[in-house]
Amino acid sequence: MTSRLSALACAALLSLPLVARAAAVTTDNAPPAPLAAPAASVPYAASATMLGTATAGSRIVAVGDHGVVLLSDDGGKTHRQAKRVPVDVTLTSVSFVDARQGWAVGHWGVVLRTTDGGETWQLQRSDTKTDRPLFAVHFFDADHGVAVGLWSLTLETSDGGAHWRTVTLPSPGEGQRADLNLQGLFVDAQDRLYAPAERGMVLRSDDRGAHWRYLSTGYKGSFWTGAAAADGTLFVGGLRGSLYKSADHGETWQRVETQSKSSITSLALCGSTIVGVGLDGLVVHSDDGGASFASNVRQDRLPLTAVAFDASCHAVLYSREGVVADAPIQALAK
Repeated sequence: MTSRLSALACAALLSLPLVARAAAVTTDNAPPAPLAAPAASVPYAASATMLGTATAGSRIVAVGDHGVVLLSDDGGKTHRQAKRVPVDVTLTSVSFVDARQGWAVGHWGVVLRTTDGGETWQLQRSDTKTDRPLFAVHFFDADHGVAVGLWSLTLETSDGGAHWRTVTLPSPGEGQRADLNLQGLFVDAQDRLYAPAERGMVLRSDDRGAHWRYLSTGYKGSFWTGAAAADGTLFVGGLRGSLYKSADHGETWQRVETQSKSSITSLALCGSTIVGVGLDGLVVHSDDGGASFASNVRQDRLPLTAVAFDASCHAVLYSREGVVADAPIQALAK
């Protein structure tokens, strides 16, 4: 256990609150679970570390540290804090199925639900005995969703999150335990579900999270994020600027050169435009569906943590220091 957490601590992303509390795994050494305290409404909420984004209709919803949820109805030009979030914990990921219904997950195994586009949230699940964070969530529709997290934690729901079932993952082989950290979730056009993970692995489920198998990319480090293009091409990114793509549903992978050693933390697609952001101000950008990429490093070297597209395919960036307000992404990636 100690060596595993030490390896995680060496990863670039662990400077972020996303996993900063992941080492607290039992009530014997964990701080009191801050589930009773709602997220505070503060004027500097837009400066909080933001770790996950989603679109709710035309609205951008971003989630992050201390239960902060930011909403933007003008393509990221301005943000305001959600009216009510019942927990003060790091939120890591968010998923919406329409303009009103969404879910967010985070530390202490928290699952939150909203039915008003992110204005207010209700607690659906938590685990105060073991801080086993959830790192990603995806809902296929208003009933069926999957959440994944620390040490292969995989949860599935078929009733909108009212009840969650733990899915036991198979061994990755050679007698190994299924203990990979599952860092993200994304789907392709056929609703195949993918989970970027450690040790160069990507997991795939063809039945909405009930069963999984491992896809090896040939890389040995951790993947943090992924996305699927309209033509079915898959992209995953992670440590030390690693970016890989697959044109056959993950069966084989090719490395994409990013000319960077900065970790990629988030990937997003809009039409043929693909944007990845990362630590040290890294921005990778493609306008041809991933056939080629350009890379750039911002002068301020902000540790970028998330990216979202508005309805016009303009990218909005988020960082360890909150919302990034500056030039369009196209200008950054030249």
